[in-house]
Amino acid sequence: MNATYCGPPPAPDAVWTTWNFDPILIAALLTLGVLVRRDAAGLAAVVVLALAFVSPLCPLSSALFSARAVHHVLLVAVAAPFLACAFPARRAGRSAVAFAVSSVVLWAWHVPGAYDLALSNVAVYWLMQLTLIVSATWFWRCVLACEASTVDSLVLIVAAFAQMGMLGAILTFAAEPLYAAHVAAPLAFRIAPRDDQALGGLIMWVPAGIPYAIAAAYVARRGWALITNRSAPAC
Repeated sequence: MNATYCGPPPAPDAVWTTWNFDPILIAALLTLGVLVRRDAAGLAAVVVLALAFVSPLCPLSSALFSARAVHHVLLVAVAAPFLACAFPARRAGRSAVAFAVSSVVLWAWHVPGAYDLALSNVAVYWLMQLTLIVSATWFWRCVLACEASTVDSLVLIVAAFAQMGMLGAILTFAAEPLYAAHVAAPLAFRIAPRDDQALGGLIMWVPAGIPYAIAAAYVARRGWALITNRSAPAC
């Protein structure tokens, strides 16, 4: 099954017409939407997942590594915490283990061989997506759990962004393009492959910090509310 799930890289003038209406994907998103229909965070997760897999971002991520970086940030730093709030954990559990696993998964899928295989094989592509979002949701459920230590959660949130930022920095300053999947397609967009990769790394290094900062602020506020005996905010 050698094919890119989101389809071949689109022409620059056709990007906004390349939507992905895979019936299995649509059915899965609708099912999730029904399950979380009474939960704002859950519905927000469905919207983010639709943006990642249904909108033109999906085929664009076949062409540009920078679009793929946005795609991955949406999964692990936006959709995953929303899912964690929709399906909350009361206890933190093994938060350090969840952090380690989610970090290893993120880095492993950015090894050139694994990354290129995922973009050329539908089964491996979905293995990539599912392991990224499941491990990230596990991590966020741990650090956002009601009984989680505020200090421990803040440390792990900062560490999670730091490891993503480190990966982004490596990609930004790499001397040459690392991914065969993005050697030719960026040229159609008048972007050098190395510049596209550097932009993707920069996205993981800087803008990706915004959702982590929001999560850290939420955890700090909740911890302060508990200390001062006020009602802690819900997800």
